[in-house]
Amino acid sequence: MNVISKPGLLKLAKKHPETFSILILWHRVAKKASWHGLREVRRQYSSADQVGSVLIFDVLGGHYRLITTVNYSRQKIFVKALLTHKEYDRKEWMKWV
Repeated sequence: MNVISKPGLLKLAKKHPETFSILILWHRVAKKASWHGLREVRRQYSSADQVGSVLIFDVLGGHYRLITTVNYSRQKIFVKALLTHKEYDRKEWMKWV
């Protein structure tokens, strides 16, 4: 997968330093992956969920959510937001659906 963008991901991680190492690992895994659907994503991230083109990853046991959009046919994943559970519950992320 082409992860767009690592600098954006690092910027999000700086706001929540406790997520930094996990997000770096996620980036490494996603960059090497060749996912073609949610089933393949869940082989590596069993708690991943998808709403339309929005692909959501739990971070730190669900304390955070990494919001991405994905285009499986083009092998691109776009990092959109890193939200706390409370922010996620507001559903503002649905603007990317």
